[in-house]
Amino acid sequence: MLPSWKKHLKRFWKGCGYALLVSFIIATSFKSVIADWNVVPTGSMRPTIVEGDRIFINKLAYDLKVPYTTLHIAAWDAPRAGEIVVFNSPVDGRRLVKRVVGVPGDIVSMVDNRLIINGRAITYVPIDPSVFSNLSPPPGSDQIALMENLWGSHHPVMLTPRTPSMTSFGPAVVPDGHYFMMGDNRDNSADSRFFGFVARDRIVGRATAVVISFNILDRYQPRWKRFFTGLP
Repeated sequence: MLPSWKKHLKRFWKGCGYALLVSFIIATSFKSVIADWNVVPTGSMRPTIVEGDRIFINKLAYDLKVPYTTLHIAAWDAPRAGEIVVFNSPVDGRRLVKRVVGVPGDIVSMVDNRLIINGRAITYVPIDPSVFSNLSPPPGSDQIALMENLWGSHHPVMLTPRTPSMTSFGPAVVPDGHYFMMGDNRDNSADSRFFGFVARDRIVGRATAVVISFNILDRYQPRWKRFFTGLP
């Protein structure tokens, strides 16, 4: 004869336990394979993405993976220069958010914070810092906001000339199956300049929008203007 607790457990399993297990598997599989969101804790992608943003990740942008793994079932696209992607760091496996600046076969270099891809210098246009008045905290007076045109992908980048950083490197040839990543906050980003190329199978998906945003530096006040905004 079964103890009473085992009878209750068996009755629960027959009643709704199985349904709860299936629902849990479906929900977690959705996050693992189709879509997820990621909390951004640092300012390495400022001014595009700021600390406290929750960004939407399209995990079907490039391929289909086996749930809970990085094994690819099928692939239908590849990351392009200018896109923001989420990937697992080749150093410690942490999830990072950066912009693709070099794809397989590209020759990437930088001279005084100006990117040069395949021998062509990328163009930049100054931006009035007041454009980012909705950021909290706003850009400092020592920071320079520029609009970078990376093969038709127009997006803002931020420079802090007084901050020691790797402003020149290369040239480096991006190997097959790998990508060169950089943060938009060019003088405050640990990216491919430091940890090298990122293998294709480490890329989780493409970041497409800010879903919600809270100012983690000011009692998690909501940044209403950033809710449901697309990422350039």
